[in-house]
Parts: sequence; structure tokens; C-alpha cells
Amino acid sequence: MTKLEQTFAQLAWLVTTGISALIIIIIVLMLLRLALNYADLNPFSRPVLLVRQWTDPFVNPVRRALVGFGFNANFAPLVTILIAILLGWLTQQLAVSVISTTYSVIASALKRRPVLLVGYLLDGLLGIYLLLIFARIIFSWGQVSYANRIMRFLIRTTEPLLGPLRRIVPPLGSMDISPLVAYFIIKLFQVAIEGTLLRG
Repeated sequence: MTKLEQTFAQLAWLVTTGISALIIIIIVLMLLRLALNYADLNPFSRPVLLVRQWTDPFVNPVRRALVGFGFNANFAPLVTILIAILLGWLTQQLAVSVISTTYSVIASALKRRPVLLVGYLLDGLLGIYLLLIFARIIFSWGQVSYANRIMRFLIRTTEPLLGPLRRIVPPLGSMDISPLVAYFIIKLFQVAIEGTLLRG
């Protein structure tokens, strides 16, 4: 393994470990909140208030979404755990994709392989774009408003593809299938890039 490979492998490990640690912290906080709720403690005691202060920013949006869908709001901490795992996985995939693409482009440039460089760059950018579409779907499920900065970024980034597809492809009942069509189009381009520019 070259020094460049080692550097990028360590960077990927640090990022994924950091994200995993954050997911575990959120899970522990949510389980602690559930335990305190079922322990029937004084809701104004210091430990309960402290845990609520730490967890409310995560739980409150989920609770609003659950109520909007007609579900019991008491499930909000458990749903928050599932969302944290899902978003954590998505963030890890996005980070690893960026790191991997950066490494491949730099390695191709050092080897003076311009065709490989362009191939890795295009393939990586398409992979990142696909992950952004998935992130937008997850955020829309959670009924995250346009006021949220991340949601605004996701809409601005993905709408140039999803907008025209939405006009061409009719919805399936009340379901917008433009992200699914976008997925197949992007995958088709990735297969074409891997079969031509990245071949050998």
C-alpha cells in the first residue's frame, strides 16, 4: 500500500468512525430519554431536563412528522434512532464516496492517466449526486421544511434533474417516481463510464 493510499484509508477510517460514534451517542441519549420517561421521575428534575434539552432538537421534528402522518408521538425517540442510523449510513457513504473519488483522481493524475482521471471524476460525481437524491427522499419523508438549510441545498442540487423528469414521467398515483427514474439513469451512465473510461 502506497503512502497516498494509507493517508486516504486513514482519513476514511477517521470519518466513518466519527460518524459511527455520533450515531451511538444519539442512540444512547434516546434510550436514556425513554428510560427516564418510563421511570416516572419528576419531569422538572435536573437529569430529566438535561436529557430533554439534549434530545429535543432531534425528537421534536420527528414527533411533528409522526403526528402529521397520524402515528403515536410516543414512538418519536425510537423513530429518531432509526433515522439517525439511516442518515449516519448515508453520511458515511457520501464521505467515503468523496474521499474515494478524490484519491482516484489524484492517483490517476500522478500516474498521468487523463482518461482514468476523467472516468473516476465523472463516476464519483454521479455516485455523490445519487446519494444526494437519496438524502432528499429521506428528508422529504421526515417532512423537513424548506426553511432547513440542508433541505434547501438538497432541493437546489437535485431539482435540475428531478424537475424535468417529474414533468416527463407521470406520478404513480400520489407517488412521485422521478427519483427512481433518476436512479436508473445515473446507474446507466455509471455502467457506461466504468465500461469505457475505467476499463482496464
